[in-house]
Amino acid sequence: MTTMTDSSVREFKMPDVGEGLTEAEILKWYVEPGDTVTDGQVVCEVETAKAAVELPIPYDGVVRALHFPEGSTVDVGTSIIAVGVGDGAAAVAEPVQEAVADTPATTGAEEPKPEGRQPVLVGYGVSTSSTRRRPRKGAKDPAAAQDASAAIQAEMNGHGPSAPAAPAVPAAGDRPLAKPPVRKLAKDLGVDLATVVPSGPDGVITREDVHAAVAPAPGEAPGAAPAAVAPAPSPAAPASYDTARETRVPVKGVRRATAAAMVGSAFTAPHVTEFVTVDVTRTMKLVEELKQDKEYTGLRVNPLLLISKALLVAIRRNPEVNASWDEAAQEIVVKHYVNLGIAAATPRGLIVPNIKDAQAQTLPQLAGSLGELVSTAREGRTSPAAMQGGTVTITNVGVFGVDTGTPILNPGESAILAVGAIKLQPWVHKGKVKPRQVTTLALSFDHRLVDGELGSKVLADVAAVLEQPKRLISWA
Repeated sequence: MTTMTDSSVREFKMPDVGEGLTEAEILKWYVEPGDTVTDGQVVCEVETAKAAVELPIPYDGVVRALHFPEGSTVDVGTSIIAVGVGDGAAAVAEPVQEAVADTPATTGAEEPKPEGRQPVLVGYGVSTSSTRRRPRKGAKDPAAAQDASAAIQAEMNGHGPSAPAAPAVPAAGDRPLAKPPVRKLAKDLGVDLATVVPSGPDGVITREDVHAAVAPAPGEAPGAAPAAVAPAPSPAAPASYDTARETRVPVKGVRRATAAAMVGSAFTAPHVTEFVTVDVTRTMKLVEELKQDKEYTGLRVNPLLLISKALLVAIRRNPEVNASWDEAAQEIVVKHYVNLGIAAATPRGLIVPNIKDAQAQTLPQLAGSLGELVSTAREGRTSPAAMQGGTVTITNVGVFGVDTGTPILNPGESAILAVGAIKLQPWVHKGKVKPRQVTTLALSFDHRLVDGELGSKVLADVAAVLEQPKRLISWA
């Protein structure tokens, strides 16, 4: 996405590198002011809520300015780099510090907006609709922003607004911005979010804003005011902790997206988790046999491969479990394809890429897909598209030596299977106690669309296949 500021300078804007993403963090710049760039050259690496992506520049020229330093979080559609083309290529480079201050004047805010989502070099441009994000405070009228800030602080301190000026509440018909826990707090306290003055970034209502809205004015109940106004410590004073005993890590990127997704899932979908312990000795023997098979040479063959295939067989026998809940339409959407998600721990946090149309793959093809998925995730090269559209997920907590867990659903999915550690245990086999390889499986599902009978059948089928792998053939 580019903007022409004059005949010799082009502004390259932060593109939407994944459907629906609104911002990205600049991880690293590969160029500096004064460097010559060519069409298609990667100029920076950014991290979205889903993955790290390299951004190429779409034209030749000389870098005039970097508008943001590394570590900055930038909204989609905001200019991040100025490139001189033609006559502007010989202009003097501007330092990044000066460019940051001038950014609002060079973002092309006065340009007419294109209709719909416009294709750009990476992903799609930010869409235009009636639902708009609130502008950052101070972007239009510094004096008004200062007055609003003073009024917010006064109200948070329990003193009420210091002037009769109207608070910066959302416009009529504009849904207030607030996270689910904050909305629940407001509902419990009987607070209308439309009347609350937001103090968070981009107009987001915080818990402190809700508490401030219910705090009485000084003249109403002087004795109760100190007890009522007991919000969390002001975010302006987090400098009192002992740095030798504590480390504070900013929550952003993949970690922030994971946290929001897990909270949203846990408080939206009613979770039910069922467990089964199963003898997988025959499955482990089959794994060793497949490793010696020439057809699997160079492929990753491990228990996860057969567990994935077992889940796909169970879904084929119980297709209603492969579904999602459409709240707006009040419908259950049954999927006739399986995009199998595999939870992967990476240095940037937990991600869940998925194998598209996994139900159509043969066992060797599935082995190849799993190997590519894991290696790509470990190298940090997973694309946003690879993490979209999942239908069910497997999380292998057994690699950490634990027996099992109660996994939280990936948002938009109906089920997730947790696989525990495979251990040699005493087990009754053919009437005698023998050492057998045993594991525990846990299946969490959305009880709105998967009842206990259906969830139990799916889990039992997975266990049956792992206990007798020949069912991969007989149930095919």
